[in-house]
Amino acid sequence: MKYIIKNIIPAAAFALTLGMTSCTGDLDVDPIDPNLSTEVSLDGLYLKCYANLALPGNGGANGDSDIDGYDGGTAGFIRQLWNSNELPTDESICCWGDPGISGFNFNQYDAAHPMMHMYYYRLTTGINYCNSYINEVGEGGDAQKMAEVRFVRALQYYMLMDAFGNIPFTTALSKPEQISRVDAFNWIEKELLELEPQLMDAKAMKSTDDGYGRATKGAAWMLLARLYLNAEVYTGTAQWAKAAEYAKKVIDAGYRLNTTGANQWSAYQMLFMADNGESSAAYEAVFPILQDGSTTTSWGGTLFCIASTFDGNMHANPDDGVATNNTTQAWGGNRARPELVKKFFPLANAPEDVQSYAMAAAAGDDRALFCSEGRTFNVEKATEFTNGYAVAKWTNFRSDNGATKNAQFPDTDFFLFRLAEAYLTYAEATARQNGGTTTAEGTDYINQLRGRAHASKADSYTLDNIIDEWAREFYYEGRRRVDLIRFGLFGGNNNYKWQWKGGAYNGTSFSSDLNIYAIPSNEIATNSNLKQNQGYK
Repeated sequence: MKYIIKNIIPAAAFALTLGMTSCTGDLDVDPIDPNLSTEVSLDGLYLKCYANLALPGNGGANGDSDIDGYDGGTAGFIRQLWNSNELPTDESICCWGDPGISGFNFNQYDAAHPMMHMYYYRLTTGINYCNSYINEVGEGGDAQKMAEVRFVRALQYYMLMDAFGNIPFTTALSKPEQISRVDAFNWIEKELLELEPQLMDAKAMKSTDDGYGRATKGAAWMLLARLYLNAEVYTGTAQWAKAAEYAKKVIDAGYRLNTTGANQWSAYQMLFMADNGESSAAYEAVFPILQDGSTTTSWGGTLFCIASTFDGNMHANPDDGVATNNTTQAWGGNRARPELVKKFFPLANAPEDVQSYAMAAAAGDDRALFCSEGRTFNVEKATEFTNGYAVAKWTNFRSDNGATKNAQFPDTDFFLFRLAEAYLTYAEATARQNGGTTTAEGTDYINQLRGRAHASKADSYTLDNIIDEWAREFYYEGRRRVDLIRFGLFGGNNNYKWQWKGGAYNGTSFSSDLNIYAIPSNEIATNSNLKQNQGYK
């Protein structure tokens, strides 16, 4: 299936979407020309629903953009998921001057924020494609494909609801109405529960297995677990038991934590490398977004995760002191705020002037992939890449030390859901039901993650430990904002500060209204059905 998605999407989807109006993100598009309603064109639109998560448009990295008025690479799903959930937090800060970067860095965004617009339009454009397929196929189509497309639509509605609160909503090809966050939550839950039986069974797969990269029951369970884990934020009512229940379904479905490294690479590093779909790391993936250096190229996919975090002075491979990340791209933009590094060095200073593999050894944790060589620990100047330790987590190296397909674009898949999330979800959800301390089973799941990283283990963990463990395991994977909000550590009056939080070097609180992003101002202007979120003009 990896071959099908990575090699057929551009051509098939291009032929299909010639009959569609240009996507502006408002969920209001003209129906597809009935003359295009052939089996081939429907297959193309089916694949396009997946492609929206991986590609900027029909022509790959240097082709057209699906979103009018926005560069396709910058407006890529992975890139803006990452920006919106990493840059406003204690994990990352970017030195670039692109419009919108400083707003994210300093928690000073508004309804005109351009990158927020890109994320919104990427999601609503993807929902358009899914609605087009569902409405075109009707009730007589392939039940499994229909369920997959419904899942992809529910996933994007979840991301939209999480980021934007009260959202535009339609399941038809019509102008959307605005629904509340609670109603969106209820619809997403109902939709996932209804479609789940029609999905293929959950199982661990590699890219050579039929079904790799497609939505499975495991993906639906993981999205439900994430939905329930954050239910108190979204609806005001906690659903810890359901979060634990669906996380356990994923845990028991046969996915496997990657625990054995290869050559000079740790088991953890293998999750973020070019052959993560082909190595044992693939068995940890619950829902991967596929990338291929030859046929599925994008400036906004995992190349962004790799190139934006490296410069030419870093070398993540201990056996090669010259290569940086094994692409020709090293943009030097995103690096760690000191609070992230301190998660791995709570009792001592992190080493100075070392490469990432030496940092991991000093931390006693394989996940501490920070480069301090030629860099300062503190971010005194947000506009200097060497202010702040660099992050060497994402690369285009292969764990078998073989050659990649392309020197410029990576083969590294993006594991949007992976088994480790189910472990931490179960541990947190059951701890919240257990007075704030992990149960024996929850403790074991955290210890399995720490054991994989060769980090020390404990007999139990508190919620304070767990929020830090979320950072250690998942930093730079595009989810930190969600976790901080759930723990009450993002917007509003709280005692958790990080450098440049709220625009102050030592950190300052900002309004809890900023826990939800603004609906783009031009959407408010053109759709009278929409009202702006609280706190935004």
